[in-house]
Amino acid sequence: MIYTSVRAFSSTRGVQSAIRRVAVVGGGQMGSGIAQVAATFNHNVTLVDVNQEALDKSRTYMQKSLARVAKKKFADDAQAQKHFVDDVLGRVSMSTTPSSAVSNADLVVEAIVENIKVKQDLFASLAPLAPRSCILASNTSSLSIANIAEPLDAQVRSRFVGLHFFNPVPQMKLVEVVRSAEAHNDVVAKAVAFVEAIGKAPAVCKDTPGFIVNRLLLPYMMEAIRLLERDVASARDIDTAMKLGAGYPMGPFELCDYVGLDTIKFIVDGWHKDAPGLQGSELFAPSTKLNELVASGRLGVKSGGGFYDY
Repeated sequence: MIYTSVRAFSSTRGVQSAIRRVAVVGGGQMGSGIAQVAATFNHNVTLVDVNQEALDKSRTYMQKSLARVAKKKFADDAQAQKHFVDDVLGRVSMSTTPSSAVSNADLVVEAIVENIKVKQDLFASLAPLAPRSCILASNTSSLSIANIAEPLDAQVRSRFVGLHFFNPVPQMKLVEVVRSAEAHNDVVAKAVAFVEAIGKAPAVCKDTPGFIVNRLLLPYMMEAIRLLERDVASARDIDTAMKLGAGYPMGPFELCDYVGLDTIKFIVDGWHKDAPGLQGSELFAPSTKLNELVASGRLGVKSGGGFYDY
């Protein structure tokens, strides 16, 4: 019922125009992707990171990403390609000063390290500087939205949501809109409207471990690893079976390597240790194979090797 009311409200003109100025804190691949997409759909964006070197890398990432988009949109028109890239980047400002970036923001999206204390400290410092109408959002993929917002006062918690984008942001259509028990309906509606306004598909869910996608995906990947540990089949054959037998575009081990084995270990270890309803669950019990790979530095595609070599 809540989901229906949120959808209905999000389609109103007032909500659709509510978010125009966006501050994105964290200029890594996720933050840069969020900034790029928001700017592409005519939002004014300020991207924040700790130093100019990090911001220069963010701009380079966006330039390359936008150039690929422009080449598809304007295949035979180099001038139109350049205009498109310059136009989008013209709506992105760079800053090393979070306080000034959030002072007039309608929405602040955090996309920093997946550490709850660091996130809590960031929002505690930003919340007093942002307008009282500003929506605060975390891009966390595994941490509780309520726990991140816990140190903030009740008024701020009422306008705090999760906006979980997927990597790579420019290509992936889904955004999970995560509502805690304290989030107001109109805040969730505005978040849904923003997601739709930037060409993405929102999926609204409660604040539970893993939200929707990871709560379903992690057990699947962990069960595949346990099949390998029990020598039921090779990683290659398990991947082949799921691609050709279940119609999945990637097998579980290809997916593990793409996501990052350290990321998977971080999430499942946390859930097994203290996630409500999942604590001590055999689904997320430590995996010897996963622990060995992470300890040896084989983290997947990003390190050049995981279950496979790259």
